[in-house]
Amino acid sequence: MKLFHNLHKPLIFLSILLAGQLRAQDLNCDVVINADQIQTSDRRVFQDMETAIENFMNGRDWTSDEFQPVERIKCSFSINLTEMPSIGSFKATVQIRSSRPVYNTTYESILFNFADRDWAFEYIESMPLEFNDNSYTSNLTSMLAFYAYVILGLDYDSFGELAGTPYFQKAQVVVENAAQSGFPGWSGLESTRNRYALIQELLNPRVEEFRKALYRYHRLGLDVFEKDPQTCRKYTLELLEKVKALKGYNPSSIVLIAFFDAKNDELVNIFTDASLAEKRKAYNLLVELNPNKSELYGKILQ
Repeated sequence: MKLFHNLHKPLIFLSILLAGQLRAQDLNCDVVINADQIQTSDRRVFQDMETAIENFMNGRDWTSDEFQPVERIKCSFSINLTEMPSIGSFKATVQIRSSRPVYNTTYESILFNFADRDWAFEYIESMPLEFNDNSYTSNLTSMLAFYAYVILGLDYDSFGELAGTPYFQKAQVVVENAAQSGFPGWSGLESTRNRYALIQELLNPRVEEFRKALYRYHRLGLDVFEKDPQTCRKYTLELLEKVKALKGYNPSSIVLIAFFDAKNDELVNIFTDASLAEKRKAYNLLVELNPNKSELYGKILQ
């Protein structure tokens, strides 16, 4: 069984032709809002909110690099509105995901799969969404910009060693600007699993070896899997050793929680056709590092 057994070689020429000379921004973001828990007679605001957030994410140049339409980074926000304390005020939980293509396949490798349970913001129909890198404008656009930069940082990290650092630094500035807003998620005193904790850890020098290994896993491993699965497995085992070292330093690492939420199924598939020795090594490491998924990892030994 191949990692990409259910996929075929992409036919991208038509996409490129159709794209022509169209200008494209950096992100290709899909936004879905679930407002089932909100009781209000005016439901138009939710569709308006969904469109406004999607346009905000997709309509900006978050980097100075030029992206072709087919190169835009795929990501999604699944926003579940849980409360409307007052008109125009909302609380929500949000699942943020992003992915990057794997060379010579149509497979998309998940880079980020993160649940943020501390969204609180204000929005009224047709409200313009404004953001400034150097100052706080609103909590909604600060949260959106924060995750745009995290998504970019992880994507750049997967193509170049520590190449995402400038975008993580931009996300850190967003946190600093929003810290005095009074909204949740921006303070290190609140939680070890919020936006503050995530960016502090991503920029921690102790995490750099893990980030470098993550680059090798994607660029030197996954991107050659179809031709050289053995090399991919080598870099995967190396990555898991770095995960082990990082967990030894920080057992409750939010970066590692997000890593496993993104990579569990992929890690299992990589070792499906490995040698028995590699299967056992991968299984033992994965169970040690993430025992809650032992049943899933057991598929490696089947």
